[in-house]
Amino acid sequence: MVKTKEEIEIMREGGKRLAFVLDEVVKLVKPGVDAKELNDLAEKLIKKGGDIPAFLNYKPQGSIRPYSKDDSYPATLCVSVNNEVVHGIPNWDKKILKEGDIVGLDCGLKHKGLIVDAGLTVGVGKISKEDQKLIDVTEGALKAGIKVARAGNTVGDIGHAIEQFVKPHGYGIVYELVGHGVGCELSEPPEVPNFGEKGEGPELKAGMTLAIEPIINKGSGKVFLDEDGHTYKTADGQRGAYSENTILITEGDAEVLTKGE
Repeated sequence: MVKTKEEIEIMREGGKRLAFVLDEVVKLVKPGVDAKELNDLAEKLIKKGGDIPAFLNYKPQGSIRPYSKDDSYPATLCVSVNNEVVHGIPNWDKKILKEGDIVGLDCGLKHKGLIVDAGLTVGVGKISKEDQKLIDVTEGALKAGIKVARAGNTVGDIGHAIEQFVKPHGYGIVYELVGHGVGCELSEPPEVPNFGEKGEGPELKAGMTLAIEPIINKGSGKVFLDEDGHTYKTADGQRGAYSENTILITEGDAEVLTKGE
């Protein structure tokens, strides 16, 4: 879980590259755009930089998807629209973005053998004040979690900070889906829930790299796995938002690795 100086430097560079890819994809988010175009751009930019899409053909350990013999993820970019909270597939059926939609963009990149993971939720064209608040609170929750992510604190401190930030707004937190360690694998220990108690869970150590990712819904936090075997949707049909960065734990403030220049 603790990375070497050389590994950290590789992830730092990978993080800058991923931030650039996501920035370029966001520029393409407009009404009338097919989600496949977003995926194709992300894949093109990652490969152009000499890197590897971390999500494409990724198969979680122990995964069993009865609908298909091949249950690996079929895209480079997750594109989750409105009530799709995470892992939306952009390139199976036409998924055309419409004015007023909100869309979660999640991407992973492997640079020199090490993986970084990041994402965000953005509006399509003009969105409602309610949807913008949901996005803002989700981003704020991520910042709250990162603020307490330092050596000597615990995973529970991160979850507690996120939960306490979200609660006053009355939104539902998705408990089933969590953040995670990242680097040598796309998903490593420890799990990083978006709830918890101070001082509980694994201790954070300098050199650990984590993907923190609050997933917040307008209604309840309950979700279900769609029949496609990948996409999680809100159980009540209301909209959800997501925000994620890969960070480096230090003795002081955490360093956000998936941040642009």
